[in-house]
Amino acid sequence: MPSALTTSASGRICLFGEHQDYLGLPVIAAAISRRISITGAYRSDNQVVINLPDIGQRESFELLPVIPYTSLRDYFKSAINVLIREGFQFTRGIEVTVHGNIPINSGTSSSSALLVAWINWLTSMADVPVAKTRAEIGELAYRAEVLEFGEPGGMMDHYSTSVGEVIYLESQPTIRLEVFEPRLGTFVLGDSRQPKDTLGVLKHVKFGMLAAIDKIKKTNPSFSLHTFPSENAVDFKDILSSSEYALLNGNLSDRDVLKEALKMFREDEIDHHRFGELLTIHQESLRDAKKVSTDKIDGMIDAALNAGAYGAKINGSGGGGCMFAYAPENPEAVAQAIEKAGGLAYLIKIDEGTKHETIEKISLKSF
Repeated sequence: MPSALTTSASGRICLFGEHQDYLGLPVIAAAISRRISITGAYRSDNQVVINLPDIGQRESFELLPVIPYTSLRDYFKSAINVLIREGFQFTRGIEVTVHGNIPINSGTSSSSALLVAWINWLTSMADVPVAKTRAEIGELAYRAEVLEFGEPGGMMDHYSTSVGEVIYLESQPTIRLEVFEPRLGTFVLGDSRQPKDTLGVLKHVKFGMLAAIDKIKKTNPSFSLHTFPSENAVDFKDILSSSEYALLNGNLSDRDVLKEALKMFREDEIDHHRFGELLTIHQESLRDAKKVSTDKIDGMIDAALNAGAYGAKINGSGGGGCMFAYAPENPEAVAQAIEKAGGLAYLIKIDEGTKHETIEKISLKSF
């Protein structure tokens, strides 16, 4: 058992299937080379102390059989509570320090990465440590972030930041996970510095589409977003509002774009220009049909494409946050263009999932 440990987890970008997981459709996401790390050791008392120097905060609470929540999204406590219910025991105090370079509240899954790294740390430093697979850590993080607080949200963030690389995730009817290590080039992440508007966006995109599906099923009970041909969407034009019809077409297009990309990953034959084109097609749907982009992010995307990026899209729930561009050629020029358009640019690559950063006796099982 280690006396001290550092764990980390990656941020993530959603390549394909943005705003589709809550409709039961699959997603393709990628872990990125911006990470959160947690370093710490035991204390001599029963206190849990979390040092957060990057944001100038410190949190502390007492280890109890059930730790009460005192704030919204009380993730440091929820992770321990979930693990205690799983049979883990923590009888010694803990002090850790958290560092990270994932943009916060920008759609790159900083909160999920934090929970994944924290659960990786806790399962290794419990009274009886248990090595968990990366997928198992992702599932525990989903429970601690989403289910514990009854929040909306899928599993993409947790599996992506935990498992790493590129993942294909189906959540219905059962969880199905595929992991790819494609030979992709450099991406450029662009932070608009506009806070994302998750709830406002979901009101339109999620509930608007669910309302459309309800109307469609009254005339076509067998309708399924998984299988309905895109070219037949016009059949429902007269029973849907203009925004609902746009959402239907957008979701069918996004589904088909994902299928084409998935074929590339499964065959391990990436057409890099076509891959970029698919990202841009997805962005056009997110901008025009789902209306989750912003003028500033549109400008950053246009600047990236004009500077030589193969493709680009908004990332995350939208209404602000980040975009990214696929720029295997001259990514520095693309980054400069994004910054001239008002964003903060970071060169990123596909990265591995959660890991132990220091040598210790407990080894993390690979996925």
